[in-house]
Amino acid sequence: MASQDWLNKDFYALLGVSKDASDAEVKKAYRKLAKSLHPDRNPEDKAAETRFKEVGEAYSVLSDPEQRKQYDAIRSMTSGGARFTSAGRGGGAGGFEDVFSTMFGGAGGAGPNVRFSTGGGAGGASFEDLLGGMFGGGAGGGFGAPRGPRRGADVEASTRLGFRQAVTGETVQLHSSDGRTITVRIPAGVKDGQRIRLPGKGRPGDDGAPAGDMVVTVQVEPHPVFGRDGDNLTLTVPVTFAEAALGTTLEVPTLEGSTVKVKLPAGTPGGRVLRVKGRGVHPKGKPPGDLLVKVELVVPQRLSDEAREAVEAFQKATAGQNPRADLLAKAKES
Repeated sequence: MASQDWLNKDFYALLGVSKDASDAEVKKAYRKLAKSLHPDRNPEDKAAETRFKEVGEAYSVLSDPEQRKQYDAIRSMTSGGARFTSAGRGGGAGGFEDVFSTMFGGAGGAGPNVRFSTGGGAGGASFEDLLGGMFGGGAGGGFGAPRGPRRGADVEASTRLGFRQAVTGETVQLHSSDGRTITVRIPAGVKDGQRIRLPGKGRPGDDGAPAGDMVVTVQVEPHPVFGRDGDNLTLTVPVTFAEAALGTTLEVPTLEGSTVKVKLPAGTPGGRVLRVKGRGVHPKGKPPGDLLVKVELVVPQRLSDEAREAVEAFQKATAGQNPRADLLAKAKES
């Protein structure tokens, strides 16, 4: 964005933050606005689309420490924050226009009119060229910028994926903060809230300089059955008392849609986790995670007469056992 545009736009007001807002406050304000103004939420709403682009422009400047510094400096020159003095008539303080008038032969504003081109090129110095020459920047570098072409700004985007898509990877279309639609590949294994940097997908650089990056925030929808623990998938499987006591072979689902058999040893307590190797998340370039199967002991809510008699018989057969004996003993220890 050309710095002459910065004079006409109040990026702080666009984001609804104060001029001394922290980076975190700027980011929070941008995300809230981008979410509410996103084209997916406001189809065919041109006003929302325009606002979405404006807040994207504001954030691309204020989120970059160097650009924000330049923006603040240039804005302060025309808002009274920085004052210039000249040898004009009456010895009074000269304003922004007086400085340029003095530079080009005027005295205190009385010299010939000086015109500045915002487009640059032959026959006219651009606003950025003038500031760059005054403060050490190269042509087109902007106020306070280093010499040479400037790298393009980064842009922000967001997407929402289903749980399975996040695990396996997905190609999606993204609406960037500068209004473009870009098709990108989200890699396998992305986590909820993760930010992915896509090199070269941001704004073009100046005069052949490298383009900026696109930073994508990914939101992952929860799954009704599976969960995540790093690169491991988690699953809770209900079992009966008889299965846990006597042991059995369980058939449990996998995220791919198939099933896998898991041996449940006799005497397995509720809460124990059984591990199925290699059936978890498989990020590119890394070994796959595992499927962690947690055993949940199910107590029947209602018993038939026959089942009740069997349970009562079991209770009599194990009457000498007290599963809380160790707990009571340890509770008495100092």
